[in-house]
Amino acid sequence: MNIGKAAVLAAAIASLAIAVNASAQTIKVGVITTYSGPGAAQGDQLDKGFKLYLKLNADKLPAGVKVEPVFRDDTGANPDAARRLAQELIVRDKVQFLTGVVWTPNAAAIAPLTAEAKVPFVIANAAGVTIPLASPYVARVSFTLWQASYPLGQWAAKKFKRAYTVVSDFAPGHEAEEGFIKGFKEGGGQIIGSARVPMTATDFIPYMQRVKDAKPDVLFAFNPAGKQATAQMKAYADLGMQKTGIKYVGPGDITTDEELQNMGDAALGVLTVHHYSAAATRPANKAFVAAYKKEYGEKLNPGFMAVGAWDAMDLIFQLIRDQKGKIEPDKTMELVKKYKTANSPRGQIVIDPETRDVMQNEYLREVRKVGGALANVEIETVGTLIKDPWKVFNKKK
Repeated sequence: MNIGKAAVLAAAIASLAIAVNASAQTIKVGVITTYSGPGAAQGDQLDKGFKLYLKLNADKLPAGVKVEPVFRDDTGANPDAARRLAQELIVRDKVQFLTGVVWTPNAAAIAPLTAEAKVPFVIANAAGVTIPLASPYVARVSFTLWQASYPLGQWAAKKFKRAYTVVSDFAPGHEAEEGFIKGFKEGGGQIIGSARVPMTATDFIPYMQRVKDAKPDVLFAFNPAGKQATAQMKAYADLGMQKTGIKYVGPGDITTDEELQNMGDAALGVLTVHHYSAAATRPANKAFVAAYKKEYGEKLNPGFMAVGAWDAMDLIFQLIRDQKGKIEPDKTMELVKKYKTANSPRGQIVIDPETRDVMQNEYLREVRKVGGALANVEIETVGTLIKDPWKVFNKKK
């Protein structure tokens, strides 16, 4: 009898284990970012944003459901590597979502794969305007350069008459330049010169000297954040351009929060239009910054890429909750088009159902000293829930 009862009990336990495993669901999320090479600092921001969200929100999933991130290093702006990693994540690791990606060329290489495999791809940073057009399974929570640069051009035309542009020579740089020029010219401004800087450049003195010699009222600059932004800022200071009255403006990449302290007082007074500042006083942002500093160190500020990662994971978690852990790609993409939140660190955001791109507020910011440290202080909101202007101007008829 004892042996019989033990057998029955063992069978019952086995059945319970099978039932528990059947009800449990693991959602694999492939995260492609940059952990090595010159762009490692940018990739680190994405990594920190993803991991902080996962740590603080693991309990906000349906019962029995968990998220398993699978991290991969694309080594920088390397489309071939990014495509290969995405293929491996889809075929070998069988991920149900892709996310991350610092660089536009990498995201552009990945996008077509998502259409073939029907794997939703939530871009956390790469800003090239046309990427979502490559696949119906792509959505973006970050930004496009047109969203900041076009309204900045409109604003600058009210203050200045003559502008010079200096941008990095790759797609986002071209798009930032085009957006600013369109807005500036529409407002009656004149572009007196332009320069495009190789992505490998470390010496910005020759380019900034050209600007100084041309004597514009305002310099519009773009580079992909990090050390290049600091190098260009210091060239501006070393040549004494501020003293000549040339105002320095650009999208938020040129004074990104995590790099700002390295720029020193040269950055004081620089004006940017951007969707995020670590200094913003919105309650959601204050909570985010406090959590970030607690996790990674009081001296570290989150930049916009960390926020992009946070919001990408928030969207993925919402999609998992909406489907109770049973992910269907086509249903997922329909749900993506309904996503909105007022609780992002950057303020309210909405996914545009027409383009699957983010719509968000853009803020005019000035670099000032706050509590002895440099900060991007938001002065005014220059646009509310801005739709990507490039897609408005290039809408298919």
